[in-house]
Amino acid sequence: MRVCFVSRRFFPAISGMSIYAINLLRQLVAAGHEVTMISQYYGDPERAKVYGGGPPPDVPGVRVIGLEALGEQAGGDFERDIACMVETIVREHARTRFDILHAQYGYPTGWATLLAAQVLGVPCVVSIQGGDGHWVGSCCSTHRIAMERVLDHAGALLIGGTSFAAEVHERLETPMERFTIVPGAVDTDRFTPGETVADGPVRLFYHGRVDRRKGVLDMLDALPQVAGDWRCTVSGIGPDLEPARALAAELGLQDRVTFTGYADYDAVPASYRQHDVFLSPTYAEGFSNTILEAMASRHAVLSCRAVGVVDCIRDGENGLLVEPGDVPALASAITRLVSDAPLRHRLADAALAECRRVYSWHAVGAQIAGIYAALQGTRPATGIDPYIPLAPCRFRAEPHLL
Repeated sequence: MRVCFVSRRFFPAISGMSIYAINLLRQLVAAGHEVTMISQYYGDPERAKVYGGGPPPDVPGVRVIGLEALGEQAGGDFERDIACMVETIVREHARTRFDILHAQYGYPTGWATLLAAQVLGVPCVVSIQGGDGHWVGSCCSTHRIAMERVLDHAGALLIGGTSFAAEVHERLETPMERFTIVPGAVDTDRFTPGETVADGPVRLFYHGRVDRRKGVLDMLDALPQVAGDWRCTVSGIGPDLEPARALAAELGLQDRVTFTGYADYDAVPASYRQHDVFLSPTYAEGFSNTILEAMASRHAVLSCRAVGVVDCIRDGENGLLVEPGDVPALASAITRLVSDAPLRHRLADAALAECRRVYSWHAVGAQIAGIYAALQGTRPATGIDPYIPLAPCRFRAEPHLL
C-alpha cells in the first residue's frame, strides 16, 4: 500500500507526536508499505527556540519532504501553508499514486489533507491530537469550521482515548461513533528500566514540551514544599522555558533543579534510565507518549486527572493523580513518592507490566494498517467547500501555540 503521511512541526523529536510519527512510519515500512512523509517545520531561528527548527530528519525507507511553514512564521498565515501542503500532496500523487492519505492533527494538516483527498479521489485518515480537542476551534470561527469539516468528512478519525473523544464530542459535537480509539504506543525495546539506586536522592524527571499547559510551572511552584532528599531534571524546550528557568531561580531551586534543554530522541531512553519518578502535571493531553515512555522505563508516574491521562493512569494502581493546577496536592504527592520507597517501586512495577502488555507498537501499528486496508479503494467525501471566511484568532499572533 502507498501511504502519504502528513505531519506538522515534526522536527525536532521533542514532541510526543513527533516520536509517535517516527515509530508509526517505522512500523509501516517494516510491514512492507511504501511511505511518503510530508512534514512542516520551522526555519525561523526565533520560532525554532520554541520547538526547534530545520527540515524533518530522514526515516529509513521513507521518502521525506520538508515544507517550511512560511505562512505560519509570517504572522500566522495558516492558509498559505495549507495551500502549499495541498499542492505538494497532489504533486507527489502524480509521481507515486497514493492509496491512503493520513494526516497527523486535524488542523492545519488534516484540513489540507481532506482537501487533497477530494481533489485526488483518495481516502483520508486523520489522527486527532491534543490541541485539536483542547483549543483549536474555540479560538475562532475559521478554525472551528475547518475542524468541523474534517471531523464530519474524513474517512476515519483516530483518537487516543475515550476521555479525549468525549472532550471533542462535547466541544465540537462530533458523534462518538465517528471515532476509532487507537491508543498511544511506545518502543519497549528502546525504553527499558535502569538500575535501581538504593542510596542518594530520589531522581525526579520532567521531559517534554516546557509549557505552562503541561504544568511545568505548577511543578516548580510545588518543589520547595517537597520534603526529603530529591533532585529534579527538566528536559526539553518550549514556549515557557525561560519563564521556568526564572521561576526556579526565584524559588531558590538552582541546586536541586537542572534544565538540560533539547534532547535528541536517541539520547532520551538513557535519560529516563537515570531517574526514578516521572512528573507530568499536565492540564490535558490527547494521549501522553511521554507517560508511556516513563512507564516502559519503570518510573513511578505522577500526573493529573486530565483528559488523555485518565485513559492510561489509575490513581494508586499504576501511578498517582492529582487535580490539574492543585500545587499543594502536587507537593504532597511528590513527597509521598520521595519518602515511600515501597509505594514508588510498586507503582513503577505495575506501570512497566501494563506498558509491555497493552502499549506495544506492534499491536498499534497493525491496528492502523488494518484501518488503511478497510478504507483502501473507497471514495472520499466530495462537495467540501475549501473556502472559509477569515476571522480574528489569537493563534495568528502566536501560531506556535496552536
